[in-house]
Amino acid sequence: MRWTFLVGGLLLAASNSLANDTTAELTTGGLIYVQTNDVVMEEEDLYLSREEVLVDYVFRNTSDKEVESIIAFPMPDVVGGAQNDVAVGDMESDNFLGFSVVQDSRQIKPELQQRVLALGIDRTDEFEKHKIPVLPYSGKTAEALKALPADVKADWISKGLIYVDSYDAGQGWQEEIRSAWTLRSAYWWKTSFPPNKPVRVSHRYKPSVGGTVAMTFIEGGKPVSNYKAYAERYCIDSAFMKTAARLEAAAAKSGPHYTEQWISYILTTGANWSGPIGKFKLTVDKGREKDFVSFCGTGVKKVGPTTFEMSATDFYPQKDLHVLFLNAVE
Repeated sequence: MRWTFLVGGLLLAASNSLANDTTAELTTGGLIYVQTNDVVMEEEDLYLSREEVLVDYVFRNTSDKEVESIIAFPMPDVVGGAQNDVAVGDMESDNFLGFSVVQDSRQIKPELQQRVLALGIDRTDEFEKHKIPVLPYSGKTAEALKALPADVKADWISKGLIYVDSYDAGQGWQEEIRSAWTLRSAYWWKTSFPPNKPVRVSHRYKPSVGGTVAMTFIEGGKPVSNYKAYAERYCIDSAFMKTAARLEAAAAKSGPHYTEQWISYILTTGANWSGPIGKFKLTVDKGREKDFVSFCGTGVKKVGPTTFEMSATDFYPQKDLHVLFLNAVE
């Protein structure tokens, strides 16, 4: 019997400097694995929209022995601090992106591990000792922090777990205790790959959707200073720019106003395999016909009123996927 360890990838992606009208997205991903010659990824079918990420895999153990494994799916790090303009999801739920997984038509109930980190040091035991919820932006957490004894507050400030936020909201100066720690979470479950049989795994979650209140890569029909970075990240072409210019001009004449929204997906986790993905399919759904979308891909085709598809064989992903939506404000 062989053992391997499997991990899933989710990383936090946020600009170091965010305007007040901008919300950064958490970059999400799929399952990744320590390289093994025994289990191959025969198929990956990835569906992305602003409402749902759904990934269907077909794995096969090509050896003549069963491979047992632990599969882990890390949630993205949630970082406390003064700049919290990040689309975290349900800030009151441990499963803040609504992650769920099915294997061979059987719903899996994964375990959840949560760790509290500050300055690179694990401080989870202190939260358990003082019965403080670990979600940085939860209302329950904020109330529990208020009740901490003064000596514990001072100690946690020195350890980089919390900080004092001073502000004047029109009623004189006030102080509140804010989170400064990083929450690192991972769902995990045990599984096995029988010899020479397909294993089908599907997982889904609600993506973190970033955005801003306007189109920031164009002004007066012309590219602005950040256009090059946008063009590289989202593969914006001349046709897309002409569309954006038309939308901008229409908005100035009482037409619909368009904003940006973004989702990101760690596609390069599939490159962790000893070989390529046998069959890969990507579907991006913009959701509404009046919205627009741009992303990088080879041989992308429009297959429905709101859907775009890319297919490849023996696929070896070399870049992560970033999707730009132009969202019509109703």
